[in-house]
Amino acid sequence: MGQKMIISAIICTHNRSDYLSRSINSLVHQSYPASDYEILVIDNHSSDDTKKIVTHGFQHVKNLRYIYEGAIGLSHARNTGWKEANGKYVAYLDDDAIVEKDWLEKIVSAFETIKPMPGCVGGKTEPIFETPRPRWLTNTLLPYLSIINWSNTPIILSCGQWLIGTNMAFPKKLLADMNGFPLNLGRIGNKLLSGEERLLQLHLQAQGMTSYYDPRISVSHHIPISRLTRSWFVSRSFWSGVSKSVIIENLSVCSKIPIKNLKGSSLIKPFRQRLGALKELLSPFTVLCYLASLMGRISAQLKIVK
Repeated sequence: MGQKMIISAIICTHNRSDYLSRSINSLVHQSYPASDYEILVIDNHSSDDTKKIVTHGFQHVKNLRYIYEGAIGLSHARNTGWKEANGKYVAYLDDDAIVEKDWLEKIVSAFETIKPMPGCVGGKTEPIFETPRPRWLTNTLLPYLSIINWSNTPIILSCGQWLIGTNMAFPKKLLADMNGFPLNLGRIGNKLLSGEERLLQLHLQAQGMTSYYDPRISVSHHIPISRLTRSWFVSRSFWSGVSKSVIIENLSVCSKIPIKNLKGSSLIKPFRQRLGALKELLSPFTVLCYLASLMGRISAQLKIVK
C-alpha cells in the first residue's frame, strides 16, 4: 500500500462492537479506488469482541488494518491513528457513524482543489435517533451529540464554527507538525471531556490556516437511547464547561489567539448565537444545561475537577 496511499480512514473505538460493523462497511464500499485508501480501526482498550469483529468479520478486506492502543483515551487513539497511517491525508470517523459512498472522494477533492489548501476538511453530521427526539432537545443542544449543519453550501468556517470529530480530515504532515491531539482533552473512560479537535482547529487558525466545510461531505451519526436523557445532557454540559476551561488554558500558554478574543467569540459567541431564538432562550432545560456548563468551567478553574 505504501507510496500510492492517498488517504487513511480512521475509526477509533472503545467497546462499541454493536455499531462498529456498520461504520466499517460504509468505508469498505467507497467510490474512491480501494488501492488509494486504507481503513484503520484503532481498538482503544476494548473488552468486548471488537477485535474478533474486525479481524474475522472483515478478513477479506485487504486495505483494512486492526491496531490495538492500550492507553485509554480518545486522543491517544486518534494520535495512534495518524502515526500508523500510510495516507497523505487522514480522515476520522466515529465508531457509531456511517459515511456517504463518496465521503473519501470528496475529502481528497477538497484538499487538492481548494486554494490555499485547508488545514482541516469536513462536513455536516446528521442524526439517526434510535428513539423519537425528545421535545426538550433544542437545536442549541445538538452539537453535544456531534450534530452540526453550518451551511447548505461549501464555506470556509468563521470564528465560532468548527468541524466535529466524527467527520474531519487533516493532512498527516500537519498533524505531525502540531504533535497531534492534546492528551488532556477527549473522552477518557467515563469522563465526557471533549474539544480536542476544536483546540487543534484553533491552533490551525492561529497559524493562518482554515477549516473547510462542505455539506456534501456527509456523515450519519447514531444517537443511542442512553444519550437522550436529561441526566446525560446535564453531565455532558458540565464536562463541556470543563473542556472549555482546558482549551482556554492551553491557548493562553501557546497560542497566538488573544484570550480576550477567544472568550468573547470562539467559545462563548456561538453559544449566544445558538440561544438567539427566543423559544430556545426560554427553554428551562436549555438554560439548565448552560448553567451546568458554567459550573463545569468554574470547577475546572478552581481545580475541583481535572
